[in-house]
Amino acid sequence: MNRTISLVTDGFPDQPGLDTAVSRTLLRQASDGEVGETFRIRIPSRVVAFGKRDRLESGYARAIDAAAVRGFGSIERLAGGRAAVFHEGTLAFGWTMQSDYPPAGIKERFAAVDDLLNRVFTRLGLDDVRIGEVPGEYCPGEYSINIGGKYKIMGVGQRLAKHAAHVGGVIVVRDAAAVRDVLIPVYGHLGLSWDPATTGALEDFLPGVATDDVRAGIVAELATIADVAASTLAP
Repeated sequence: MNRTISLVTDGFPDQPGLDTAVSRTLLRQASDGEVGETFRIRIPSRVVAFGKRDRLESGYARAIDAAAVRGFGSIERLAGGRAAVFHEGTLAFGWTMQSDYPPAGIKERFAAVDDLLNRVFTRLGLDDVRIGEVPGEYCPGEYSINIGGKYKIMGVGQRLAKHAAHVGGVIVVRDAAAVRDVLIPVYGHLGLSWDPATTGALEDFLPGVATDDVRAGIVAELATIADVAASTLAP
């Protein structure tokens, strides 16, 4: 294949702010031509990632406090809209790719991520995997992935640089309850309405599925579209 994707699995669960900084750096480096196409996937720490609009809400500080009481740190999202949850039962991913004019390919990049993950989930044995917003879901988005139009299992956002784009998100593999339990007070303080019952996890439909299973599935699917080269973050 003529296409190569660098696969990075380095993570910093004890320094969640550094994880976001790394993603931002990869985006800048790709835009400047210092690195090529990169797919980063990792198991994150317990953190609520707030969007820029969340910071403008009068209850933002109280939302951070509510997350902390429940054992979750707080960071600002690189890509995406409203607050989302990461924990050890989720997979965080970021696909960074170069583009001469990134605004022209926003929908296509979202579609590429959805197509890739749809294939992964289906091959793992999930039925009725759908693309689109579930009414009442947290951090609503038209490129979310859900099961049966009822339970959101993946959320995604996109950030652009001058000559590159970063498509990043979170897959809830297990423990959807942890997502619900922290977002109920957080969204309450932010003044956001949502339906906690729309939050799901892969294990709800595939008992026993592990984050390693999903990660391996993603790597296998990437290998069908490009040469995958294991890489590590430069010191």
